Amino acid sequence: MPTAPAPVLPAFARADAASLPLHALTPAQIADWLAGPGAEWAGWLAASGFEAGLGEVRLLPGDSGLAGAVVGLGPDSARQRVRFGLAKAVAALPAGDWHLAGDLPEKERREAALGWLLAGYRFDRYRPAKEPTRLPRLKCPEGVDAETLLAMAEAEFLTRDLINTPANDMGPAELQAAFEALAARFGARTEAIVGDDLLARNFPMIHAVGRASARAPRLLDMRWGNTGPQLTLVGKGVCFDSGGLDIKPSAGMLLMKKDMGGAATVMGLALMIMRLGLPVRLRVLVPAVENSISGPAMRPRDILTSRKGLTVEVNNTDAEGRLILADALTLACEEPEALVISMATLTGAARVAVGPDLAPFYADDEGLAAAIEQGARDGFDPVWRMPFWAPYEPMIEPGIADLDNAPSGGFAGSVTAALFLRRFVSTPRYVHFDIYGHNPADAPGRPKGGVGQGARALLHALPQMLDL
Repeated sequence: MPTAPAPVLPAFARADAASLPLHALTPAQIADWLAGPGAEWAGWLAASGFEAGLGEVRLLPGDSGLAGAVVGLGPDSARQRVRFGLAKAVAALPAGDWHLAGDLPEKERREAALGWLLAGYRFDRYRPAKEPTRLPRLKCPEGVDAETLLAMAEAEFLTRDLINTPANDMGPAELQAAFEALAARFGARTEAIVGDDLLARNFPMIHAVGRASARAPRLLDMRWGNTGPQLTLVGKGVCFDSGGLDIKPSAGMLLMKKDMGGAATVMGLALMIMRLGLPVRLRVLVPAVENSISGPAMRPRDILTSRKGLTVEVNNTDAEGRLILADALTLACEEPEALVISMATLTGAARVAVGPDLAPFYADDEGLAAAIEQGARDGFDPVWRMPFWAPYEPMIEPGIADLDNAPSGGFAGSVTAALFLRRFVSTPRYVHFDIYGHNPADAPGRPKGGVGQGARALLHALPQMLDL
């Protein structure tokens, strides 16, 4: 088994370091810049065809070598279409320290700095680079909160690493080890309930989903902070999903190492909260299982009794994520006055509805929803609100049991899954994210592979959501 390398944490250049200017220009600004501070490079840029397209870079020669670089911001429409567009410039710049020159608005400076940090991510655990990669570093732009950006980038790196690690090296026990390492770093307390102890402690659906695997199911529980409002994060930790007896086709399993993306994302959010010292009482719950096939596997049409006492008919063993979340959400709501947030790679229906880049979320509370939508804009982390549509409640009632884990008909799959989870929640202060957790193609600051969704939006929303 390849040894996991020490994590490479994102960093800014030192504030007192000598650095080269990176002149950021829109197409409309080129002429004025070339008539003023950029006059000496007018001929060079004209000959090279520089048009200030988004992420377009030209190095600027000087008497003693490199004098800096110019990078295109593109027109307004381009910046609206591409997040972290300036991060495209990172790969085109030589190693060294740089600073942003030009009069960028504060929000664009923040986006540029965060994108620059995210562009430094590498997942090379299984194929280390022959030589260390030396990336250019940026000075944190003036007026930008460096600590918040560094916390967001480190959290994203953790989430990506967890999702990208294949299931043979990221099973329930390995996820527990990562969970406990995160807790130990910040002095948080943890507990793990493993195997048959889940039955003794009344978590029957977590046990039922994971009991067929040679790797024991478990519920991971972390607590941090002694004062402030209660915040409980619940993340789906299905470390691999074969589909169970309703087995997936082989093509459907290719991305199932990412089925613990909800757990990875709440761990990233927890890292940000603890690193930044937010004044909350934080609890993180991760039911960690592998949905496998063996003699003890749950069967289609089995009826399970949940921790809450509700019975659930299993009409598809591949709809297992909502089962393990149901027990964990019941536990979360046993503490009064908590804001409860669940995150899960729960349904393919969500991806059909909004594609891989948007994180759908559900909330009954209008104030919570508005805070998340604003947080998404502030954190460069797009979300889309979906409805807890009550008229669909009968679709999750099979008649023979209280609930159906996989309603027939194929309609509104993400909505019915969210309604299912809401049956196990006893607080109106509940938010559910149905994320994808995977970037299907390389994009600026977001390479192909595991990706966090919704965590930065929530970080920026929490002060309003919790009245901090």
